[in-house]
Amino acid sequence: MKNKHGISLGFLFFFLPVALWLTLLIVLPHLELLRLSFTSTSHEGLTLVNYMAFFTEPIYWLTFVRTAAYSILVTFLVMVIALPVSFYITKVARVRTGGFLMMLVLVPFWVSELIRVYGWIILLRESGVINRFLVSTGLFRQPVEMLYNDITMVMGLVYTSMLFMVVPIIGVMDALDDSLIEAAYDLGASKIAIWRTIIIPHCTPGMVSGGIIVFMLVLGSYLTPNLMGGKNSLWFTEQIYNQIILYFNWNQGAAFGFLLLVLSSLIIWAGLRLTGQNLREVVK
Repeated sequence: MKNKHGISLGFLFFFLPVALWLTLLIVLPHLELLRLSFTSTSHEGLTLVNYMAFFTEPIYWLTFVRTAAYSILVTFLVMVIALPVSFYITKVARVRTGGFLMMLVLVPFWVSELIRVYGWIILLRESGVINRFLVSTGLFRQPVEMLYNDITMVMGLVYTSMLFMVVPIIGVMDALDDSLIEAAYDLGASKIAIWRTIIIPHCTPGMVSGGIIVFMLVLGSYLTPNLMGGKNSLWFTEQIYNQIILYFNWNQGAAFGFLLLVLSSLIIWAGLRLTGQNLREVVK
């Protein structure tokens, strides 16, 4: 049934709740945060003082550079791990085995990120499972502190974001014709050559789309860097948290939030230009 403007009632029934949800919970709060970012209690009217603090205080922009660098590293590591995992699930394992393996990839994400991070803490702490095993077998004389450093933080970020790379790559790799790989083997191509000339070029859209998702999630992560990285592993989201929650400086926190959005978008744009990808093709 349609009204006089040709719009179906069914469309309005499903569209209006979504439009209200996006407007009330996303658009309006972000517009208010944008307004706050250009105001200050010490300056009248609109001001750029909140944004200038990011560039004038080294602790802020150095923390962002560190966060962005580690986010790029984590995205690369996740991509390197996800490629062979996706290939085995789609091209090597049988249908039932592939479905079971895919379920194993999904199962950890049925619980919250907080529970998954605490699982790693239970394994890696001084009184944890791994240290007990190493001490009981005589490999170590005393427990070793494995937590609260950059290595365990990166490992935790890789673990918590793996699914978001595996799924897009499996989506494109499943469409790859097996006969192309078989023909390359028959013609004497090495495994490295097959991966370089057939598999990776075919999976590039999935890798790029998964890379964007993983990069944005890692860059905006708070729990994993805070719980596994320790006091010295500064993350930019912690700066936003401190400004809003600890110092009650919503103006500065809002400015940092929008700077995070703008700078991360610029990094993604640069990555797309370097890889020669088109965002429109990637999101299809």
